[in-house]
Amino acid sequence: MLDHVTKRQEQAKVLRVFRKIHRVTGALLFVFFFVVAVTGLLLGWKKNSKGLLLAKSYKGSSTLSKDWLSVDSLSEQAVYYLKQSDSTLSTTIDRIDFRPEKGMVKFLFTDHFTAVQIDAATGALLHIEKRRADYIEKIHDGSLVDHYLDIPSGTFKLIYTTIMGLALLLFTITGFWLWYGPKRMRANK
Repeated sequence: MLDHVTKRQEQAKVLRVFRKIHRVTGALLFVFFFVVAVTGLLLGWKKNSKGLLLAKSYKGSSTLSKDWLSVDSLSEQAVYYLKQSDSTLSTTIDRIDFRPEKGMVKFLFTDHFTAVQIDAATGALLHIEKRRADYIEKIHDGSLVDHYLDIPSGTFKLIYTTIMGLALLLFTITGFWLWYGPKRMRANK
């Protein structure tokens, strides 16, 4: 009988420790989990946002790559259109996204969230977009801090995602035990 009481007290002690860990960690990381949840929901819905989060990809005049202008020529056009829309933005190209099935090329730039969609065959401007989904993604994974504070090699993102991942793992373990522990104690009564 005494052994049963001691075992039950040990189980209750473990439950109290897990409850405290769960409560303290939750209180400390509440804002971060809220941000991750909201941005995660937005990112999940980005393709169904009717252009609010993710701009429509426009179609160019030809899907045949033999009709397309050179990458150099398209790059010059993209920079020209960007300067026309906002001369204060950086014209350094981060990446070029070719969409062969649409006959369109999208240019993304460093230091801001603007992209230019160009007809691959004519070089005509199809669309200038604000890349809201990219901005939300950077909030979601913490890389926005690296971006604005110019922290090299994604150091903040790495620390942030490690802490959030470990905290989520901790919440899963302690949450399960807070649910299962009392059931187990009642079964052993």
